[in-house]
Amino acid sequence: MRISTTKLLAVFFLFSLSNVAIAHPGHDVSGFSAGLMHPFSGIDHLLAMLAVGLWAAQGGGKKIWLLPATFMSMLAIGAAIAMRWPSLPLVEAGIATSVLALGLLVALSLQLPATLSMAITALFGLLHGYAHGLELPGSASPTTYAPGFLAATATLHLIGIAMGVASRKRHAVIAQALGIVIAVSGVYLLTAA
Repeated sequence: MRISTTKLLAVFFLFSLSNVAIAHPGHDVSGFSAGLMHPFSGIDHLLAMLAVGLWAAQGGGKKIWLLPATFMSMLAIGAAIAMRWPSLPLVEAGIATSVLALGLLVALSLQLPATLSMAITALFGLLHGYAHGLELPGSASPTTYAPGFLAATATLHLIGIAMGVASRKRHAVIAQALGIVIAVSGVYLLTAA
């Protein structure tokens, strides 16, 4: 199956607009729905999770499942830590840094040893999970909220992997261009943090 550059960029653009749709009042959601919407409600989470999928696809082999699994595991641990100790400083700056760093890793197609790639992914997953845990709606149960944000994260990872695999076969520069866009977004987020 051949996917055009235009279609890939259109999908990326549409997912970046999800934040706008959720910004309107009247979305009284809790539990699973709140968790499911959370990664799509902020461009920082959305871009980082897509970047993990893109980077995993660029690495191929066992990294294609290992990096997303590491990120998701640490996402859950980070959320649990935040619910217990909600005072970790510099989380937003760490998240912005993750967007910048992951974007650069994708833009440069940087292939690191699996252990180092997992460590980087784990750190960023922990930070994003911590933010998810802090933003747990008051009426939501952690046992239903967490599966929601994990499902959304898996979806974003899979989209990133699909985009990375599609561009790897014919047009590696597409994934690298997306990495540049993500990295530039990370710079913007850092200046706003």
